[in-house]
Amino acid sequence: MLITILLLIFTVIVVPYVCISYGLNPNDVQDAILYQMTFSVGIVIAYCFFVGELAKNNSQVDKIWSIIPIYYVWHMTCMGGWDPRMVLMSILVTIWGVRLTYNFARRGAYQWKFWAGEEDYRWEVLRSRPGFNNKFVWMIFNLFFISGYQSVLIFLFTLPILTSLGDDVNHSLNWIDYLLALVYVSCVVIEYIADQQQYDFQTEKHRRMKAGEDLGEYAHGFVSTGLWSIVRHPNYLMEQTIWVVFYLFSVNATGEWINWSIGGCALLIILFKGSSDFSEELSAGKYPAYKEYQSSVPRFIPFTKRKSN
Repeated sequence: MLITILLLIFTVIVVPYVCISYGLNPNDVQDAILYQMTFSVGIVIAYCFFVGELAKNNSQVDKIWSIIPIYYVWHMTCMGGWDPRMVLMSILVTIWGVRLTYNFARRGAYQWKFWAGEEDYRWEVLRSRPGFNNKFVWMIFNLFFISGYQSVLIFLFTLPILTSLGDDVNHSLNWIDYLLALVYVSCVVIEYIADQQQYDFQTEKHRRMKAGEDLGEYAHGFVSTGLWSIVRHPNYLMEQTIWVVFYLFSVNATGEWINWSIGGCALLIILFKGSSDFSEELSAGKYPAYKEYQSSVPRFIPFTKRKSN
């Protein structure tokens, strides 16, 4: 896990630098918007760090993960003069954000005490491990990874929206934009179905446990039916795909397959690889049947060779 974290911190510096070396650099308008937006990102980092430290709840970034991108894209769209492609992309991010916020809220993530609510169980596990169980080390980890890295990443994967303001860009929407929008919404729907299947499974499992009923098909502890029988993380797969599709809007706008805004979706894929590694390590230790599930169902890519650990 530590190696993955160090890799993520390293790549958040290197990947944007490499990406900006391809194709056209941001123009003066894009640079001005980027500069202004850095203040917002800095405020988000400071908020998540200080609230997380004071509340002893390190899921502050999780609480805004689906909310702050909506602000980012609409703010940039406003500063960009309401370009049609930017408006379309902002609408899509809003659809994604509302859906994901709803899914997070129903699990008890938000309370009137905004600093409270559900904390990702993985942070508690990580805090207890050697190297992380030192309070000072954990505070540094919170600052640079939980609050810093993740907040920067959220901003980075919204940046393809700015490419519509590039030089020599056709500002009119075309059939590719509408096709990408259809694919994007389809991915949101599939992600909703995956999350709903997991929610239904866990809700019924815990209901039976509290009622003292026989667990039956829920005894193995984790969902493995529906979309979860095709890949082990259908919701993660769709989340990554959503932001890759979002990046493809920039490809359509610029005509460049690789441009300076690719860093966000690339880093997100790396993050989900590390996140799923950690989740699966915990699941395999908790549920005896999980290793068999790993050996028979691919992690992300459907219908690939079994055993994708």
